[in-house]
Amino acid sequence: MKFLRTVFLGLIAAFAVVMAAQAQNISIATGGTGGVYYPMGGGLAAVLSKYVPGMQATAEVTGGSVDNLKLIGSGKPYVAFSMSDAAQDALNGEDKFKGGKVPVRTLMVLYPNRMHVVTVEGKGIAKFADLKGKRVSTGSPGSATEVMAFRLIEAAGLDKDKDLKRERLGVAESVNAIKDGKIDAFFWVGGLPTAAVSDLANTPGNKIKMIDHAELVPAMNKKYGNLYVQDVIPKSVYRGMEADNHQATVQNILVANASMDDKTAYNIVKAVFDHKPEIVAVHKEAENFKLENQKKDATPVPWHPGAVKYFAEKGIKLN
Repeated sequence: MKFLRTVFLGLIAAFAVVMAAQAQNISIATGGTGGVYYPMGGGLAAVLSKYVPGMQATAEVTGGSVDNLKLIGSGKPYVAFSMSDAAQDALNGEDKFKGGKVPVRTLMVLYPNRMHVVTVEGKGIAKFADLKGKRVSTGSPGSATEVMAFRLIEAAGLDKDKDLKRERLGVAESVNAIKDGKIDAFFWVGGLPTAAVSDLANTPGNKIKMIDHAELVPAMNKKYGNLYVQDVIPKSVYRGMEADNHQATVQNILVANASMDDKTAYNIVKAVFDHKPEIVAVHKEAENFKLENQKKDATPVPWHPGAVKYFAEKGIKLN
């Protein structure tokens, strides 16, 4: 009996070692708590942990796309949300990634990210040019909001350093700062609705104003490639909007390091599409996770082979 007990315990220990070896701990790089990336990342983590055998995924608060792509470049087990313009810079080692190229790959196209240029009544800002001389937050240092804000400011013929009294705040901090009268306006790129912007719109004594800037898209695309589209934030999205906001939009993508094994990449994408309703329940922008949006030219970043395999099974050729 003692011998059998020893053998049995040995088998249990061996099984535990095998299971531990098969376990995958993955971090999902998201963004600040006031945006869309963070809650959606939590929903994604729950789906991956529940449906991908052996995987434990955790959503991590970050500064945004730029920080996320640097985490991807670290080689550690990360999946990340990113705007496609920042991901293109990381791939090519440009702008905020001049220190080195990031071997980033696309897992899937997510949802459109809308640029919000937000102010409130009484700040003397009615059009984009009125930002000159104002106190403006252009986004947190590790965010793609800052990347896109700088490009819009440049396209408008303004100097981000000379023409603005610039702050570098995340969306939640920007909303608090505008409520406290510390800034006059802020930039934010996010899904609809963004919780922090809704908070500002619903705050008594603050009437939100969204500044049109869609006319700047052609100049941005001429310099940076066809990454941006002219789009609209309907006036019904945020309380107090008097008209639809004509603005610039860029796509969000889910990315990983090129070194991620094909099976893991395949399982992640499959879990998202098989269980999309559970992510939609966390944030409705996940309704935009659509097979028809997965196109060869929908992202400037090469597709991961594991994602290519999954979409090929759905009749979508990405090569």
